[in-house]
Amino acid sequence: MADMPPASTRYAKGMQTRRAVLGDAHVDRAQAGQSAFDQPFQELITESAWGTVWAGETWTRRERSMVTIALLAALGHDDEVAMHIRATANTGATPEDIREALMHVAIYAGVPAANHAIKIAKATYAEMEAARAAGEDDEKHPA
Repeated sequence: MADMPPASTRYAKGMQTRRAVLGDAHVDRAQAGQSAFDQPFQELITESAWGTVWAGETWTRRERSMVTIALLAALGHDDEVAMHIRATANTGATPEDIREALMHVAIYAGVPAANHAIKIAKATYAEMEAARAAGEDDEKHPA
């Protein structure tokens, strides 16, 4: 997009964090699909979610990953749950961590939300394992 303003420092930090968590392939797909319509939104999430919240120094990426998945599951954002399950390969959150987070979802946000998120997590982990076994890139699934 030729008319884009120069990136802010927060945007640059956000893009670095976003790539570290989600992987280059995912971010490259998102960038390639960007249009003039959603470009301001992409800037917003890159600066705020990735350049501020995910780039913070108080929590580790593992901790942020667990909390993010729990919140997404509680709110029923299924595609985002799967995307962030895939990102655990980069954040250090283990399947056991995610299971515990989803147990909290069951108690505090409801069993149906947790049950559905557990199904998504199981399927996503199975896809990731199959990709590893086949020697494929885990980032092949768009979110």
